[in-house]
Amino acid sequence: MPRLLTDWDSVLAAARELGAGERRALLGIAGAPGAGKSTLAERLVSDLGPAAAVVPMDGFHLPGTVLADRGLAEVKGAPETFDRAGYVALLQRLRDGAAGVVRAPRFDRAREASVADAIEVDPSVRLVVTEGNYLLFWPEVRAQLDQAWFVEVCDDERRVETLIGRHMSFGRSAGDARRWVQRSDEANSRLVSRGRGTADRVVRLW
Repeated sequence: MPRLLTDWDSVLAAARELGAGERRALLGIAGAPGAGKSTLAERLVSDLGPAAAVVPMDGFHLPGTVLADRGLAEVKGAPETFDRAGYVALLQRLRDGAAGVVRAPRFDRAREASVADAIEVDPSVRLVVTEGNYLLFWPEVRAQLDQAWFVEVCDDERRVETLIGRHMSFGRSAGDARRWVQRSDEANSRLVSRGRGTADRVVRLW
């Protein structure tokens, strides 16, 4: 059973311990859409300082033109809409301490597109925090991680409303945003939740 972490001091101490080894460590943060994965990852790296870096999975969204050609535009965010092999290859490079500077893509939500080489991970970084929905769903991703944490929320209705607000902030109407969340995001959430029991830690902060 994964250990439950419910306060920030415990979360930070666990991450600091993981990054204190002789070689670079990879920490994966998984969880349902809207659970706070990005917030947790960014706060960790902010508190840990330059010895840590965030590399999100979202940079591996397939381009919109590819999704359209494959008939996947209406399920963007589902597992099959990511460059899974490319993400695994990046994690392998990040594990290699002799790889030098490693560059990774970042997803630009305003443009709904990934920007190549937007993230640089210096060789001095001892802990890479990578976050995304499917880290515990894809076995070959999980195999690259030294630890995987699952983020869950106390109020699931609030998580859903947060998602709806996020989609509205990027131009969807309230009705379209709610339909997208109920049809797409919540279907992905059910997939993601299968991995909770295989996580090393469960983080519940909000």
